[in-house]
Amino acid sequence: MTYDITAIRSRFPALAAGTAHFDGPGGTQTPGPVIRAITDALAAPLSNRGHGVPGERNAESIVTEARRAMADLLGAQPSGIVFGRSATQLAYDFSRTLAKTWSSGDEVVVTRLDHDANIRPWVQAADRAGATVRWADFDPATGELTVDHIRAVLSERTRLVAVTAASNLIGTRPAIAEISRLAHDVGAFAYVDGVHHTAHTSVDLEQLGADFFVCSPYKFLGPHHGVLAARPELLDGLLPDKLLPSTDAVPERFELGTLPYEFLAGTTAAVDFLAGLDASATGTRRQLLIAAFTALEAHEESLRTQLDKGLSSLEGVTIHSRAADRTPTLLLTFEKHSTVDGYRFLAERGVHAPSGSFYAVEASRRLGLGDTGGLRIGLAPYTSAEDVDRLLTGLSEFLTR
Repeated sequence: MTYDITAIRSRFPALAAGTAHFDGPGGTQTPGPVIRAITDALAAPLSNRGHGVPGERNAESIVTEARRAMADLLGAQPSGIVFGRSATQLAYDFSRTLAKTWSSGDEVVVTRLDHDANIRPWVQAADRAGATVRWADFDPATGELTVDHIRAVLSERTRLVAVTAASNLIGTRPAIAEISRLAHDVGAFAYVDGVHHTAHTSVDLEQLGADFFVCSPYKFLGPHHGVLAARPELLDGLLPDKLLPSTDAVPERFELGTLPYEFLAGTTAAVDFLAGLDASATGTRRQLLIAAFTALEAHEESLRTQLDKGLSSLEGVTIHSRAADRTPTLLLTFEKHSTVDGYRFLAERGVHAPSGSFYAVEASRRLGLGDTGGLRIGLAPYTSAEDVDRLLTGLSEFLTR
């Protein structure tokens, strides 16, 4: 296993500006190959998809390759990959589609741990359908969302369980495979928000048991749009609202309007970049991705250990990220200082660690932080030990000034 952080960092033009980025959970920096792929797509002939002129063929090839790339990343089938403007937009689209089958007395489960994009679309759709919303809690002392938390709100009337694979606020990774089985046992779908999870861990749709899994390439070095993965046969049974002339084929029937071809080209490049993170690995792209995430997890775990050790020496710091299984994402609050002031202090020193609740407002409130949240530290593939040292030094200076 070879993870060459110096070589990896050299491929990110934005890092030349000198900022130490801990804002990865909100969106990562972009490597050169992704930038070039987007540029090349726009520089070549490009038309609506088809098989006649070069522009049509280029568009068709870009879409086909992007579906294959995302299928390799998520352990899914290319014909089960749906592209959308964002994960939020996809959740709203699918909530409206699935809610067509709900009625009074049906129940929908959402969790206090989730980003609001995997809460509000389902709450609003349930309200329109006359269905009941059941809230699964999590333990604010440990940050854990357990199988028992989900089991407590399931019934024979549950139609859908919406749950995060990893909290974008505190990093908690629930046991998604077990939660999916519980949902299926009562005849419900499992809709899993994998936006934060996909940036840190190898994903296998079948192993997770998720019926629907969404992610966003800009959280793993790609461009801004959303991706949903599902079994093609499941998608085939759903009838979304769409324009009359648009195709009924799956997955295209779920994609509204012309796709952002240049962003899809960038997404393929991002997946290929991730596949190369372990310079010593060989095999298919799927095999390379599995090896790459193994190397990435080891790298990020080392940095998280460095962070935990450094933070433990600082007085007046509360770490709200405590789950046994979590991403390298830490939420901090300070006994005597505002986290907004901390963010500004660090920013003046070239360290970006933002403050807020980051749309995980239910989780922030459950932690007792209201809508304010805290200072979030998130690692990314390009984060170095030197970055962590700069962050810890900055926090020490801020807390003792």
